[in-house]
Amino acid sequence: MARTIHKTANIPLEGFQAILAPSKFGYSLAALVDGDTVDKLESERADVLKWAESKLKNPKRSTLKPEPWEEVSEGKYKIKFSWSEDRRPPVVDTEGSQVTDAKTPLYAGSTVKLAFYQKPYILRDGVTYGSSLKLVGVQVVSVKGEAGVDTGDLDATEVAELFGTTAGFKTADPNVTPTTTNDEEEDF
Repeated sequence: MARTIHKTANIPLEGFQAILAPSKFGYSLAALVDGDTVDKLESERADVLKWAESKLKNPKRSTLKPEPWEEVSEGKYKIKFSWSEDRRPPVVDTEGSQVTDAKTPLYAGSTVKLAFYQKPYILRDGVTYGSSLKLVGVQVVSVKGEAGVDTGDLDATEVAELFGTTAGFKTADPNVTPTTTNDEEEDF
């Protein structure tokens, strides 16, 4: 069975990302692709599933899993990938240098190019089958760190300007108010 590697144009990452460093659930990537990419995947999926069906124990009692993509808006589809440490795909920058810093902010909104292929699978029960997408490589086009604000370059005055002033706690005049509890009524 021939493996067709699909390459995307610049596409945005969508949702939670664990590309360079694993989360507690392992590595993962989710991105948005257009309808043309999914059309190619759907026609390829028919051939991939024929191969899987030929390997099933009992094709008449088998269960087909849904596609590894889902439509999120008109003509936009979300594709997801996950992998283990030993199957990590290379991640490169726009010049082809490998990105190894796990702190690189590859979050939702970052732009990447992906290379991946579609692979058939049959679960150990011998009756459940489908296709999955396997990531071959990632090229980072732009990063967008929505996870937080880099305050390393800001001093206290600049941080204060960010928030402005509001009524409440002041270090020069702390107005600590004790919380009052009525111990007599809290007799359980």
